[in-house]
Amino acid sequence: MRRRAPYGRLRLELEFGSVKRPFDFVIALLGLIVLSPILLIVSILIWTQDRRSPFYVADRVGREERPFQMVKFRSMVVNADRSGVDSTSSDDVRITVIGRLIRRTKLDELPQLWNVLRGEMSLVGPRPNVEREVRLYSPEEKRLLSIRPGITDLASIVFADEGDILHGQDDPDIAYNQLIRPGKNQLGLFYVDNQTRVLDIQVVALTVM
Repeated sequence: MRRRAPYGRLRLELEFGSVKRPFDFVIALLGLIVLSPILLIVSILIWTQDRRSPFYVADRVGREERPFQMVKFRSMVVNADRSGVDSTSSDDVRITVIGRLIRRTKLDELPQLWNVLRGEMSLVGPRPNVEREVRLYSPEEKRLLSIRPGITDLASIVFADEGDILHGQDDPDIAYNQLIRPGKNQLGLFYVDNQTRVLDIQVVALTVM
């Protein structure tokens, strides 16, 4: 059963939500403008590698279980998602040479500023997941879908080495659900219950660091 927030907390969440969207929009717009030279260079590098689109459009589940298409720089070979494996280890053979670089520096996530601009994502929030994984959510974990997913969150910082954790695993998806998902979702739920502007600023600062 979904826990009901006390009236005071609910009021704070509503107030925070009213200012978060305009803040996200402005920062995403400025980010796309300021980072446009980097976005262009990365796009050219990926395209030069195999003459295919530098972007990967991934189906994800967003707020209130609405599906949306998340944009990333493509770090894997074309049609890598047809393998049926959702989780990615650092030794995944599908990752390209340029892909390893942009994944290590997290540059592959920058195009998601477009999703923030469109209102499908926020700068900070639980990372969006694929439908197959969302179907495994417990009733408590489904509270992660009560807010917009984010480009970064506490779990993105704690599990920044997710690929290394999954390194050498025979089934990365099973390993993800056993080793990463429980802690990742608990951190996501912590954010859902404690989101503030100060926490958002701290998460963004830690992400950059």
